[in-house]
Amino acid sequence: MCREKTDWEKAMEFHGHICIGLALGYRAAKAGVDALESKRSPDEELVVIAETDNCGVDAVQVVTGCTMGKGNLIFRDYGKNAYTFGRRDTGKAVRIVVQPRDNVFPEELGVLRGKVSSGNASSDEKEQLRKKQLEVIAGILQAPQDELLQVQDVELDLPEHARIFKSVACARCGEMVMEPRARVQNGQFICIPCSEHYPSRISG
Repeated sequence: MCREKTDWEKAMEFHGHICIGLALGYRAAKAGVDALESKRSPDEELVVIAETDNCGVDAVQVVTGCTMGKGNLIFRDYGKNAYTFGRRDTGKAVRIVVQPRDNVFPEELGVLRGKVSSGNASSDEKEQLRKKQLEVIAGILQAPQDELLQVQDVELDLPEHARIFKSVACARCGEMVMEPRARVQNGQFICIPCSEHYPSRISG
């Protein structure tokens, strides 16, 4: 019989490769689901607010079942490695900040990363970096939660369930656009890209 893939294996498959950011997002997602005493969300039972768009978000989607398409993964571009997990039926919510202690990332890793990113690394150093990253990832997956994450209960006004809006045709490009996202210019519906286009010269 085929073995069921673990959530971590599913996250790697979904993301396309293994990396430190994915591992940190995976630990945050697992901690969030555990704190809410919940399971993966087949519909909109859970809500996640992601304050980053890094690799970890892919793991969060796999573990929680929250996606932008379902409307229960909300992205706020704060540049913080933090997530808020909320449960609709109980109203419980937690905010989790990914903040590993210094001992999680050895100094050698930073040195190797710097060499590789600058283009000055030898083939041996590139291989050392690959191995060191795998070691760090293994450490992240096994580390005590308090070495990686700050978990705090929070009050969260859960967003309403995703709504389906009608579409209207943009009067300029003709493409369909969700009505609440359309702009009105001279009494006509205009999509955002067209509304932001202001020619610098008037053609003769």
